[in-house]
Amino acid sequence: MSEAVTRTATTSPGLLASLDPLLREWLPRQRWFAGKGRPVTGFTLVAATELLPVDRRLGLYHLLVQAHQPAAPWDCYQLLIGVREALPPHLAPALIGHVEEGPLAGRTVYEALHDPRAAEVLLEALRSRARIGGLRFERDPGQDIRPGLVPRVMTAEQSNTSVVYGDTFILKLLRRVVPGVNPDLELPLALAREGCPRVPAPTAWLNAELDGESYVLGVLQPFVQGAADGWELALRELAKGEDFSAEARALGRATAEVHTALAHALPSVTLGAAQLRLLVDGMVERLDAAVQAVPALTPYAPGLHSAFSALADLAAEGRTWTAQRIHGDLHLGQCLRSPAGQWSLIDFEGEPSKPLAERRLPQPPARDVAGMLRSFDYAALSADPPAPGWAHACRAAYCSGYAEVSGSDPRTDPVLLRAYETDKAIYEVVYEARHRPDWLPVPMAAIERYATSDLF
Repeated sequence: MSEAVTRTATTSPGLLASLDPLLREWLPRQRWFAGKGRPVTGFTLVAATELLPVDRRLGLYHLLVQAHQPAAPWDCYQLLIGVREALPPHLAPALIGHVEEGPLAGRTVYEALHDPRAAEVLLEALRSRARIGGLRFERDPGQDIRPGLVPRVMTAEQSNTSVVYGDTFILKLLRRVVPGVNPDLELPLALAREGCPRVPAPTAWLNAELDGESYVLGVLQPFVQGAADGWELALRELAKGEDFSAEARALGRATAEVHTALAHALPSVTLGAAQLRLLVDGMVERLDAAVQAVPALTPYAPGLHSAFSALADLAAEGRTWTAQRIHGDLHLGQCLRSPAGQWSLIDFEGEPSKPLAERRLPQPPARDVAGMLRSFDYAALSADPPAPGWAHACRAAYCSGYAEVSGSDPRTDPVLLRAYETDKAIYEVVYEARHRPDWLPVPMAAIERYATSDLF
């Protein structure tokens, strides 16, 4: 095992001021920027680390910056900024801009993850377990990282950025970061300790230690070469008119294996009347806010409320549920099928819009199940023509597969499942109304069903 490499990081005074006007224009255009629709009025520098000195042909800065926006929290973003005299043609799409004043005046800055040399610096730092300023590059001592793997940036992600190294590893860099234990590292590490094969075990990870607080910035995991994204695979099978039930059943078994391993690895709790009251109150608040935002929900509101009141009634009668750590944002796009037919679950970050403490709370596994069932609906209703029978078969097969491993069929607890599916569909309606109005009929079709208690 190599010893950790420690290097003092230095940064030029006035660095952020030098970048400020360019970042104000560039940052809101990034797909992973959370503050769409509001101007950026300034920045606070949380940390700046020089990974390669600017006096070389390539300079490289790692930045954590808070973006100031009116009437909104100041989110903290992780940036990797490359500095060159001029960009070669292949890096033109990564351009941030040309600096006019300050310590970088006269130079060109760009999104460095698109630069193979800059991406190699990150992998080498992880391999050598480097310590640079407040950055801590950690590695599982039992895992080796071969140098010289060629990097490439993946283009399909939204809230984060991933780099694949030679079809061997994939490094996921979190863009919007908060201090604390991030489930995107915590849960895969726990599953690795349990020997669960359904989640790629972390090989290495990047932290920042700042003012007594720890930030998880990135996770390196094995890359499943040739794997098919579950959402894309489902759409392809739909387009061909192929049955997907066998894959849905296998995916149900995989989900149950992950839930079982998490229940062994981390504490579970019992939810009684008081805890369920809080859970139901949150669902009702989200429904009421959604009705205000999307008036098309109004005719269905009483029936949707009944999905939540039925759950509250069971709790009041003394019914309890077990809550444990779960995936937290499970859908077909969070699943990979290997060429050998094995399903894996990825991206345990949870819903990035929710506070970290909330994402780490134990929850009933039915929430993950509901997310996947909604995903089958989405795929079927986005097809041309829509294929509700396909979704019905997939939903039933998924629950059957889940029961084969867990010993408990989610359909035997229909009140809990209906509440979670209804809550998810309400979220989808608000999202589509704001971002993709053409897709609004997809969740609205589910809303009509859930308002009359019809899940399957």
